[in-house]
Amino acid sequence: MNKLNIKGDDLKEVGYPQGKAIGLAIRIIDQNYRDQNRDEVMTLLAKVLRYPENFLDDDVLSPIAKELIEKPEAETAVPEIPLKETVDEYAVYGKQHIEPGAMAQMEVAMKLPVTVAGALMPDAHQGYGLPIGGVLATNNAVIPYGVGVDIGCRMALSVFDIPETYFAENQAKFKRELIAWTKFGAGAGWQGKFRAEHAVLDRAEFNATPFIKNLHDKAVHQLGTSGGGNHFVEWGIIEFEKDDAQLNIAAGKYVALLTHSGSRGFGATIAGHYTKLAKEICHLPKEAQNLAYLGLDTAEGQEYWMAMNLAGDYASACHEVIHKRLTAAIGGQLLTRVENHHNFAWKEKYNGQDVIVHRKGATPAAKGVLGIIPGSMTAPGFLVRGKGEEHAINSASHGAGRQMSRTQAIKTVTKGAMQKELKAHGVTLIGAGLDEAPFAYKDINTVMKAQSELVDVLAKFSPKIVRMADDGSKED
Repeated sequence: MNKLNIKGDDLKEVGYPQGKAIGLAIRIIDQNYRDQNRDEVMTLLAKVLRYPENFLDDDVLSPIAKELIEKPEAETAVPEIPLKETVDEYAVYGKQHIEPGAMAQMEVAMKLPVTVAGALMPDAHQGYGLPIGGVLATNNAVIPYGVGVDIGCRMALSVFDIPETYFAENQAKFKRELIAWTKFGAGAGWQGKFRAEHAVLDRAEFNATPFIKNLHDKAVHQLGTSGGGNHFVEWGIIEFEKDDAQLNIAAGKYVALLTHSGSRGFGATIAGHYTKLAKEICHLPKEAQNLAYLGLDTAEGQEYWMAMNLAGDYASACHEVIHKRLTAAIGGQLLTRVENHHNFAWKEKYNGQDVIVHRKGATPAAKGVLGIIPGSMTAPGFLVRGKGEEHAINSASHGAGRQMSRTQAIKTVTKGAMQKELKAHGVTLIGAGLDEAPFAYKDINTVMKAQSELVDVLAKFSPKIVRMADDGSKED
């Protein structure tokens, strides 16, 4: 028996299905986590259950992840679609900082018969199907896992006329309102008089299919919440070194609110449903099965496209609710608000051709387009303007990107070291687990340097009060 005394019933209680995954988990605990904190290990195992695709390259937990991920039916009457024999060329930024697994995944994606072009951003790391940080342009086809599980995940930034000195003198107030008006964790939602309202909930698309209609109650419950994973809501100071005419902001330092989250359980359920459908229709070789696609000239493809766009608009509505509530709580004049999303597919032009551009953890960076690229809970984020680099398919990174697996972070990062790092940067943290520690991420300055030809930096955001899920974990 493992020294942590974690049993099969404990795993069932957090949602593990009866079967091989529980046995694998118990054995891996016994072999690798005997000296770890029980709560931290249980949190980690819950993350594997909720986000198995994030652990496929984990040096310890990948066997559990592979067992948990739903496999396509072993036998199918649909003929296998062959891949291209050679890998089409694609642009890579910051190649020396990108792990081989992410490169290998991108090479498989470039061999799809529908692929037109691709690019890999400097924050890239291995994902599920398309790597995180991967950009893929296809011909009249959409890949559900090329979009990702958290459809329409995005960044939103509000800049206020509140000076840095006021924030320094009133941090207790900012912290109190941040806790009062945000919700994190699996299944988290607003109740009673605090339940949020938004026009997106009245959209006709919610009645387009029985499947989408059945998700309406979940969408209502979770509107205006942030879920888990690496999602956050944070107060910080943004500095403009020079005047920006487009934003009508003078050089200086301002209080700002930055949020990162997506379409919650609504989007995750859509992703799972249509990925399963795509795998049933589009039978690819084993190494490419998670890149199964739906033609946009098919009913299934059009249905997913509708659901994806609805989930993206729902994610945007969640940010709007959070920002409006915290703006009202704090006061001050809103100077500007910038929002951009990733984990999405867009209809665009590439070399004069109509294509579908998938950005799975990549920021749109067409010429003049504004975006936000965060670092970590202690590292700065950047407000940027795209340069429209065609080789990058008008894209940039969506963050710093992980350099340490979640298992590695849990086993090597101590709470003391994390607290020391937070103190050194003057950051107050509410929630989060060790797997989200700053050390788990690449150096954001190195990432930004690798994409200097993709974006111009307009301002630097320094986080000061950060809130994440209490256990750092789950989403549904």
